Amino acid sequence: MQGPLSAWLVKHGLVHRSLGFDYQGMETLQIKPEDWHSIAVILYVYGYNYLRSQCAYDVAPGGLLASVYHLTRIESGIDQPEEVCIKIYVPRKNPQIPSIFWVWKSADFQERESYDMLGISYENHPRLKRILMPESWIGWPLRKDYIAPNFYEIQDAY
Repeated sequence: MQGPLSAWLVKHGLVHRSLGFDYQGMETLQIKPEDWHSIAVILYVYGYNYLRSQCAYDVAPGGLLASVYHLTRIESGIDQPEEVCIKIYVPRKNPQIPSIFWVWKSADFQERESYDMLGISYENHPRLKRILMPESWIGWPLRKDYIAPNFYEIQDAY
């Protein structure tokens, strides 16, 4: 089912895939990584002036990684602002997505956390470095196939 933003993007020839609506009625769109920066600028100009959150997750062990952006269109006098969820899927081998730091400054720490925990590289991010783990940490702790170094499970401990 296509929502109003998806219809607007189709009307203007912008490539995306509608993923329907979530349980609260928020429209969800899938964008290709190479199209994300230009579509982010277009969405900002269209009125989505607030990045509510950015997060990332591992879709399946050995599968794709996803970066998720929740955008809100804030206007004065509106009780229920329009919201949209953008999902960008990348392969776990060399996962790269254009940073939208230059569009929404609030993406700074959120993209850094996604980099630190899942290893998604956000191109053109001004300070893309670890934020939670020490710089010497090896690997990406929130990936489903991550094995903690020097971790020994205690078997039959009683």
